[in-house]
Amino acid sequence: MKIFMKYVGFIALLLLLLYGCSETPAPTENLSKLDINELDDTILDEGAAHSNGKIVVANRGSGSISVIDVSRDVVSGTYNLPAAGNTPEPMYVVFVNQTQQVFVGDRANNRVVVYNSRSFNLEGTVDVGAGVFHMWADQRGKQLWVNNDIDNTTSVVDPRNLEVIATVATPTDLVAMGGKPHDVILDHIGKYAYISVLGVSGVNDYVVQFDTRTFQETGRAAVGKDPHLSLARRNKYLYVPCQGANAVYILNRFSMVEEAVVSASGAHGAGMPMHGKTFYTTNLPGGGTAGLIALDTRSNSVIGSSDTPYPVPHNIAITKEAQKLYLTHSGGTSDKVTVYSISPKNPLPVLQGEVTVEFNPFGLAYVK
Repeated sequence: MKIFMKYVGFIALLLLLLYGCSETPAPTENLSKLDINELDDTILDEGAAHSNGKIVVANRGSGSISVIDVSRDVVSGTYNLPAAGNTPEPMYVVFVNQTQQVFVGDRANNRVVVYNSRSFNLEGTVDVGAGVFHMWADQRGKQLWVNNDIDNTTSVVDPRNLEVIATVATPTDLVAMGGKPHDVILDHIGKYAYISVLGVSGVNDYVVQFDTRTFQETGRAAVGKDPHLSLARRNKYLYVPCQGANAVYILNRFSMVEEAVVSASGAHGAGMPMHGKTFYTTNLPGGGTAGLIALDTRSNSVIGSSDTPYPVPHNIAITKEAQKLYLTHSGGTSDKVTVYSISPKNPLPVLQGEVTVEFNPFGLAYVK
């Protein structure tokens, strides 16, 4: 009997360890406010006491990527995209931690170029649709969604084997009204993908929600013109800066119901630190005045804004520990990325310096 009870106890302990250590995170919609706050603290504790890692910048005008050393804010390497039929045109950058790879969209050659994130050796290319623009991968590293605004499709790539597993058509009714897929983001558990469709005739553009298993549309919302996308696991919201509306639309990302509209001049770029307490957008047409705008995601209200030293503040990347924000200034002759200090307690960006890269810095990503 004693042996039997010991055996039962051992099995119970084993089951507890197996299920208690599951890698599957609980979806945010099932988390209480306390759970979410504890999650935020855990994420913050993961960061080192100082910024580290790399920022990879796509230089659209030079056909290259620049790698910035975050600890020193200097360029540690510049890598030309491999030659192809057309002069390479790098657009956006995605880092997939599970494969330790950096994915760079090449619009001119309808492909994604893949680099090792440590050595930056070329590891391959993936052919996708025509008109590569924004890209995003889920946090589990299972799917990379690549928008193709000439084909009006989205290519879904498996980062593990570098194969296209699905081609998702932009809704035909929106395409018939001139719509094209533009920005894309996936939620943290990879259940839904969200695609902004811009250029739609009329006063609204749209955000479309897709199921990542069936690749079917599951919802949509009308928003302002020229929408981009951001979200955080700590709440239920999808943040949609709309430059044409000078506003950030805030949607319930599960129901796609509009929750609020917050005024924000020229709202274009979108960035969210891992703790999810602040949403950042850029005033792209503002010439640098109030070039970075910060919103509190608890109250969904504007905290304030910061000027930028150069015009066309475009895309944002934030370090894992949320101590630094990097901003590209796009344009044919631009070659600047500006650097700002931020923190959960002091979320307004404070200019710390700048890094000279190559021409027309466009998309960028943090690589840990």
